[in-house]
Amino acid sequence: MSDVSSARGAGLVTDRERFRAAAERLDATDPLAGVRGRFVLDDAADGVVYLDGNSLGALPANVPARLAEVVGEEWGRLRIRSWEERGWWSAPERVGERIAPLIGAAPGQVVVADSTSVNVFKAVVAAIRIAQAGPEGPGPEGPGAVGAESFPGGSVPLRDELLVDAATFPSDGYMAESAARMTGCRIRAVEAAELPAEFGPRTAAALVNHVDYRTGRLHDLPGTTAAAHRAGVPVVWDLCHSAGALPVDLDRHQVDFAVGCTYKYLNGGPGAPAFLYVRRDLQPRFDSPLPGWTSHADPFGMAPSYTPAGGSTRGRVGTPDILSLLALEAALDVWDGVTLEAVRAKSLALTDFFSECVAAYAPEGRVENITPEAHPERGSQVALRCPDAVKVMPRLMERGVIGDLRRPDVLRFGFTPLYTGFADAERAAYILAEVLTA
Repeated sequence: MSDVSSARGAGLVTDRERFRAAAERLDATDPLAGVRGRFVLDDAADGVVYLDGNSLGALPANVPARLAEVVGEEWGRLRIRSWEERGWWSAPERVGERIAPLIGAAPGQVVVADSTSVNVFKAVVAAIRIAQAGPEGPGPEGPGAVGAESFPGGSVPLRDELLVDAATFPSDGYMAESAARMTGCRIRAVEAAELPAEFGPRTAAALVNHVDYRTGRLHDLPGTTAAAHRAGVPVVWDLCHSAGALPVDLDRHQVDFAVGCTYKYLNGGPGAPAFLYVRRDLQPRFDSPLPGWTSHADPFGMAPSYTPAGGSTRGRVGTPDILSLLALEAALDVWDGVTLEAVRAKSLALTDFFSECVAAYAPEGRVENITPEAHPERGSQVALRCPDAVKVMPRLMERGVIGDLRRPDVLRFGFTPLYTGFADAERAAYILAEVLTA
C-alpha cells in the first residue's frame, strides 16, 4: 500500500478503483479526445500531468515547423519583402480575425498587438475619454461620432471615478492607476459581484476580470455590462482566464472593450501578443492614449501629426512582434472543428471530477476548495487553499504534477480541455493526497 492507502485504509483503495474506472469511461467517450494529439505533450509513461495551461498553454505540434519556415524562408531569404509578400504587415488584423470567433466577436473588431497590460491601458483610457465626453462629445474623428447612442446615461457635469474589481490581477491595477492619473479620475475598488449596484453618475469606466485568477470564480459579464450601460458607463473586461476556456459572447452582450492574453488557453507560446476588442460602433470614438505609427491612417506617409486609422487597426501601436505573432497564428489551427460549447462542457466535467477526487483522496482538513461549486460561477481551474502550499507545490512538481502556486496559500490547477484528460485529473488528485499525507 502507498502512504495514502495506509493512512486512509481500504476505503481509499475502493475510491481509487472507482475513480480510475470512471476516468477511463469518461476519456473513452470524450468528443475532444482526438484533439490531444495536436499538442506536444509528455508520454503517458512519463507520468507527467500538466495542469498549468492557465499560465502557459502546451505547444501545438504544428508550430515548430511553421516557425522554422518563418525564420528560414520569410526572414532568412525574403527578408523585408515578407512584410508584403508573406502578409506580415496585416498579421495583427488577420490573427485578430482568427481569435474573434473564440470570444464571440464579428469580424473587424479584434486586433492582436502588444501585451495585455498595454491593451488594458489603451482600453481604460479610451473608455474614460468616451464617458467624460458624453454621448454628444467628440472622439478622434470629431463631434457626433458613431457610438454615442451606446451610453444612454446622458451628459453629466463630471465623471471622475474609475471602478476596478477588488481582486483584480495586480498588473491591471497598476495600469488602472496610471490611466486614472492621466484622466483626472480616482480609483475605487469594488467586489466584482457588487459592481452593478455601484455604477453611478460619476462613474467614468470600470475594469473587471472575467475570471478571478486566484479562485477561478467566473464573474457575471452579461449582468454587469447591462447594469453599466444603464448608468452610461463603458466597461473593460480582462478575458485572460476565459478566452479559449468558455464561451464569452462579446457581441451578444454588447461588451464595450475587452483584452486578453493568448499564451494561456489559446496556446500561443511564451510572451505571445495579446488581443484588443473594441466594439464596432465605438471604434470611431476610440481615442487611444498610445497613438503609434502602425495605427496611423497613412503609416508610411510619416506625417508630423497623427490621424488614426479606421477599424481594429486603430488598436495597434508599433511594429508587430512577427515571430510570436505568426507562431500564435499557427497555434490557432488546433481550434479547427472545435466548438466552445464542447470545451465548456468538458471543462466543467473535468473540474467537477478533480474536485470529487480531491475530496475523496485528500486527508481531511488539509485543503479547502475555494473555487465555486456552481457551474455558472466557475472558470476552468480549481484552487485549493493549503496552509503549507509553498512546500506542497514543489513536491507535486517533483512527482510530475505541474500546477502553480499563488502566494501565500493557494494551489492552483488549470484544466485545458483540448489536451487534459480525466485520467490526468485522477492521477493528479491521488498524488496530491500522497504529498499531503507524507
